[in-house]
Amino acid sequence: MTLERRVLTVTELADVARAAVGAAHRLVDVTRLEGGTKKGVYRLVFDDGFTAVAYVWDDNENYWPSVGSDGAQDLSDPFSNASALDLFEASRRHLEALAIRSPEIILTDRTATHFPGDVAVVEDVTGGTLEALIRSDLDGAANVMGKLGETLARMRGHKGQHFGKVALIDEGGVSAGATCEQVVMDRAIGDLANAASRDTRVARQRGQLEELAHELVGFVAPRAQYGLIHGELGPDHVLLDSQADPVLIDIEGLMFFDIEWEHAFLRLRFGEQYRWLECSGLDDNRMTFYTFAMHLSLVAGPLRLLDGDYPHRHFLEQIAEHHLHQLLGFLP
Repeated sequence: MTLERRVLTVTELADVARAAVGAAHRLVDVTRLEGGTKKGVYRLVFDDGFTAVAYVWDDNENYWPSVGSDGAQDLSDPFSNASALDLFEASRRHLEALAIRSPEIILTDRTATHFPGDVAVVEDVTGGTLEALIRSDLDGAANVMGKLGETLARMRGHKGQHFGKVALIDEGGVSAGATCEQVVMDRAIGDLANAASRDTRVARQRGQLEELAHELVGFVAPRAQYGLIHGELGPDHVLLDSQADPVLIDIEGLMFFDIEWEHAFLRLRFGEQYRWLECSGLDDNRMTFYTFAMHLSLVAGPLRLLDGDYPHRHFLEQIAEHHLHQLLGFLP
């Protein structure tokens, strides 16, 4: 049974807004921004024109629980549901230490004093997304892409001796799985089962796809040092500030991991613009295996989400269909 989705109102967020900016600013409008599947993202508009953004971590804002558990509490799984205030705060600390922009925090509250759920109020970065800039102004986007490439260089230069979510590593925790490639392999087998149960084309090719996954991971050599990655850094997860500097959002999944996982995703999402983000030293065998696993994930994830009540269904169908064709292209 799906949850009855309800958009939060001015009345429900008024206490949070007042705690964040003070009584001198009166909240007059609230808009839920598109894109979030795990947390609610709301623009807060005040009577003097000031704006801020509220992140709300609450079951009513999360479209995933109705389609099966993502292991939200299992931080030992690098790919568990990356949606929690603790993850957001830990990720932002790492980015701040590297002088990498993410929205400035105005307030965090996990006490349920102002809202019956975890909430953060952050800076409203109003320059639009890099995705929109790429569509409208390629010359302007080239400048931002260059800056984003520098950001990624700082992140991959920030090394860790253990892989996993930064919130886990900071507390001395250890991720499940012996290696990054084994974690990706285990996830790929689960994604394959999920996708096969929802699409007959995957079901027909399941044996061949599993055999190919084992073959590809077999070419990957061991590694013992990891870089800092965002995990889902598409152009829609990069905002622009007033100086046209990139500002990273949806940062809760920040982790130490093979940087090839990041670059497999970047190459898929940025297409021709990926040339600004390329770097030397990537392992070709990891890139091939991770690209295969990424396509599989981008089939299984949208199909699972379609089991629930996510509203933009055609968009999910398009994603799943595109990546299914890419996935099957790996087969002889």
